[in-house]
Parts: sequence; structure tokens; C-alpha cells
Amino acid sequence: MGRPRGFDEATVVRSAAELFSTRSYDGISMDDLVTHLGVHRNSLYKTFGSKRGLYLVALRWSLRHHIAPLVDRVAAAGDLAGALRVALGEPATEAGLNLLLMAAVERAPVDPEVADELAPVLAAFDQAARTAAGRHPDRDEQDDDGVALALTATILGLRLRARAGTPGTTIDQAGAALAHRLTRHT
Repeated sequence: MGRPRGFDEATVVRSAAELFSTRSYDGISMDDLVTHLGVHRNSLYKTFGSKRGLYLVALRWSLRHHIAPLVDRVAAAGDLAGALRVALGEPATEAGLNLLLMAAVERAPVDPEVADELAPVLAAFDQAARTAAGRHPDRDEQDDDGVALALTATILGLRLRARAGTPGTTIDQAGAALAHRLTRHT
């Protein structure tokens, strides 16, 4: 019988998701993971197989625990402005949106498994935006799809700008201004 595991796997996965949301995958070494997570390298390899294995588990955890609940709240928002406020107004979702962005930009183009994880999540985000927008008799279905895609892109784009630390504009200002405009015109 092997030695009992000396760490809580769920805690390690959560901490790894947080770390992967702050830096590029290639910018994080196994030494960084060992230091950040406080878990011995051999234990990480034994449990997750590789850095990529840990990354995939952390990504899936974040998509399930950060993004899926956010998508549900966006769908329940009632209108586009409310959906935007929900998506941008929750500091707890920043790490999840950051990891989603990082995965979409840097890993999905080179890792089909990551792309496969993200595709249904982005489709669910679009559907939530479509639900929040509601059905308007003066818009056709194709227009509704375009509005949903635009809202998803806006949420992710504003999160990206916030990550980049764009001077003079805060995500709160931009989101509030857009939500105000949407409230007046929808």
C-alpha cells in the first residue's frame, strides 16, 4: 500500500487554476507550480501526470465552478444591459474569465483538447446572451445570434482590456457606459 496523499487535490486544483489565470501556460514552470502549490514535484506528476495534465484539470474545474455559474446568471439577467452588469460586476469571476481568455488565446490554437473544452462553454455563453437579450419581433433570428455573439465578445474583450491595464479606462466605466446605452436602446 502506498503512502497516503499529503495534500488536498481540490485545493491544489483551485490554486493551480488561479495561477494559470495570471500567467501564460509556457510562463509557468514546474518549479513555479511546486512553489505556488506547496506540493512536491513527484506528487504533482503522480497525481496529474504532467503540467499539461494539471492544467487541463484546473481549466475544467474553472469552467465548471467559475464560468458555468456565470453563464447561468447571464442567461437569467433579463436583458442585455443586465447580462453585461452581471458578467463584469462580479470580482469572483475574474479568475475564471482570465483563464478562459488565456486558454482561448494561447492554448486552444495549439491544443485540440483545450479547444474541445472551450467550444461548448463559448456556445453556452452565446446562448446565455441570446436568452438575456430576449426575442424581439423586429429582429430576425440571425440578428439575435449576432447580438449574442457581440455581447459575449464584449464581455471577454472588456476582461482582456482590464487584464492589460489599459490606462484611462476601467472595466467598470466601460461596462457601465455600455449597459446604460443598452438600457436606453433595447
